[in-house]
Amino acid sequence: MTEKNWMTLCHLSALAMFIIPGIGNIIGPLVVWLLKKDEFPAVDTEGKEALNFQITVTIALSVSWILSLVLIGFVLIAIVGLANIVFIVLAAIETSNGRPYRYPFKLDLIK
Repeated sequence: MTEKNWMTLCHLSALAMFIIPGIGNIIGPLVVWLLKKDEFPAVDTEGKEALNFQITVTIALSVSWILSLVLIGFVLIAIVGLANIVFIVLAAIETSNGRPYRYPFKLDLIK
């Protein structure tokens, strides 16, 4: 596989959330990043980007679940979930064309 393919897989692997609910969105990018970060510098960058975004999404979903006690959380869960899928697809499209992708909002926890 080429560097572009691995860059794209960094982002698409977050869809593992449908196989492993709760943490699959973090495990997928983490595995790809750990396997290929030393071999491809762009994969190192995209892997960190994907991981930071998915950690941010997980935190947002956790807060949304807590807010479900006052009903607003249900709306937030839907918004965050939909935004996550949309941004994963956008990131995959950009990186498959060889361009780096930067998510519009994320916590930079992994540097």
